[in-house]
Amino acid sequence: MMERMGSSSGTSPHRAESRARSVAFTGLFIALIAVSAWITVPIGPVPVTMQMFAIPLAICVLRPSVAVSAIYGYELLGALGVPVFSGMRGGIGVLLGPTGGFLWGYLLAVPLACVLLQAARKAGWVGSALAPDPLAAPVPFAQRVRSMLQDMGFYIVAGIVFTVVSYVFGLLWFMHLMQVGIEAALATCVVPFVIPDMLKIVLAACVARALAPVAQTSVVGARA
Repeated sequence: MMERMGSSSGTSPHRAESRARSVAFTGLFIALIAVSAWITVPIGPVPVTMQMFAIPLAICVLRPSVAVSAIYGYELLGALGVPVFSGMRGGIGVLLGPTGGFLWGYLLAVPLACVLLQAARKAGWVGSALAPDPLAAPVPFAQRVRSMLQDMGFYIVAGIVFTVVSYVFGLLWFMHLMQVGIEAALATCVVPFVIPDMLKIVLAACVARALAPVAQTSVVGARA
């Protein structure tokens, strides 16, 4: 009994610290997503923002539960009127406006991309989730390059999955709200953003390759 109590008391501080770090990373990425939304280039009803960098970065760097908490927390703050959306706007009106479909789409796109990426990690296809063992033998250069490219490939796929789901929601919402056909909606909501968003996803994958081992092992690792 005493041994069990000692074991329990030993793990409790670790869990509390892990929970605190999860909350910290959640708050950090809520702020990052908000700032990325404020970086706006207005080109029509749907502006260009840096969210397609910040959200894929969160998907790739954070554990699924933390990434999902960040995007849900971000949208909840926006719905309550905190000016975290593009153009420093807030309120339920933004969620119901022409760009609202993208915001609603994030709520499904982030969990879906996280689940797919986590499945790849558990299968051993993505190796950067955990920090390297300093006591292990040095990894050959060619193997490190191959691992880096493989990780980045899966990060890019996760970013594309997130983006496609967001596009679908944004497109359908815009068509319904503005009463336009699919051609006009594609020309407004999708076509101008494909290349810039792909570049942002690649940039997010590059940054995530460096940050993921640190962020995930700081929050109990990718296996949790």
